[in-house]
Amino acid sequence: MGRLFGTDGVRGRANADLTPELAMAVAVAAAHTLAESDRSHPPLAVVGRDTRASGEMLESAVVAGLASAGANVLRVGVLPTPAVAYLVGEVKADLGVMLSASHNPMPDNGIKLFAAGGHKLPDDVELEIEAAIEANSAATWHRPTGAGVGRVHDLLDGADHYVQHLVSTVPHRLDGLKVVVDCANGAASEVAPVAYQEAGAEVISIHAEPDGLNINDDCGSNHIDALRAAVVEHGAHLGIAHDGDADRCVAVTAAGDEVDGDQILAILALAMREAGSLTGNTLVATVMSNLGLRIAMSEAGIRLVETKVGDRYVLEELRASGLALGGEQSGHIVMPEYATTGDGVLTGLHLMSRMAATGKSLAELAAVVTKLPQVLINVPVGDRTVGAGASGVLAATEQAEAELGTTGRVLLRPSGTEPLVRVMVEAATVEIAQTVAERIAGEVRLASPPTA
Repeated sequence: MGRLFGTDGVRGRANADLTPELAMAVAVAAAHTLAESDRSHPPLAVVGRDTRASGEMLESAVVAGLASAGANVLRVGVLPTPAVAYLVGEVKADLGVMLSASHNPMPDNGIKLFAAGGHKLPDDVELEIEAAIEANSAATWHRPTGAGVGRVHDLLDGADHYVQHLVSTVPHRLDGLKVVVDCANGAASEVAPVAYQEAGAEVISIHAEPDGLNINDDCGSNHIDALRAAVVEHGAHLGIAHDGDADRCVAVTAAGDEVDGDQILAILALAMREAGSLTGNTLVATVMSNLGLRIAMSEAGIRLVETKVGDRYVLEELRASGLALGGEQSGHIVMPEYATTGDGVLTGLHLMSRMAATGKSLAELAAVVTKLPQVLINVPVGDRTVGAGASGVLAATEQAEAELGTTGRVLLRPSGTEPLVRVMVEAATVEIAQTVAERIAGEVRLASPPTA
């Protein structure tokens, strides 16, 4: 068995790579790994999903696996990933399961696991779960019978509790702001508009009519053209786009210009420093963040710490160092005072709160970061490790770094969830970045051609 867990859980094509049998095995292994063995009462698991049609099938398998392992289950239905994490802590569950492939297209689905308190799993625990599945431990573990079989209940007001929590965190109400929110036909479709309205904003929703098949379909945080147009059409102050499970937030200005996660991080870091809540005067970001963010934070006297790509690595650094803000260029923003994982709706609320408190437009606030031109090429490969580590690829990368010097940088990394190698280049001009990125991408393709 290959590595199951990628950057953010187990992910694959539903009913092909990610089958009900695998989902059940992951659930059983997770229950035995994450729940205490000497408990005086059955372990409790929270299970949620996004709007993908396959989520209904996989939810049934996960719930069956958990109950067969003796865990009681609270089904919360369609909710954002951060809502499931929040509810794990709120009801003091032993673990949580979220069925979602985040920003991936509809045929894909995934399994994200949370430990007690709503925290994502460290690598060693994921490896322990994988080892249990590979050893077929699920077939040999004790199976309770009679009253020992887990019970299943529905938590009907989970969304209400989550929205109330989000709104309670807002430092300044949003009255007077008009926002267009793109819900990606996903898990944000119900909760995001309600949260923004309750915090005082006038809300226009788009792509908030999920049918099980249209999640992330030319909409959401990876496809913002419709949001740009809607913001201009409605004369809104800004637009906010979430992805399928609403753990991301990107924005657009009143003129329709994109404001990405790096710029949002800078805006929030400056706001928190002003409020005295930016612990250690430090921001956590990943190696994918634009050099412009590093320069802006340096000029503002804010220390920046880098991690590997993935909001769980940002979270690990935040927790280990007791820090208050971190995130990714993609729009995963983590505020540990209020959430145990990246939360797109929470981010949107605090971004608009800063606009309302300062009276400044989003464009004015985002101008603190001058982004260097950045080119990202996702190269399909047969083997991610070979594609990223071949001698020709490494030589091309070393040559590019020497050419760019201090005026840019190169980042080469295999995707954690897809058969891709990501080639990212920043340079003084987009033309230079494109040329360098294409040269390295060509070497990646030669090293590991994609399988048919």
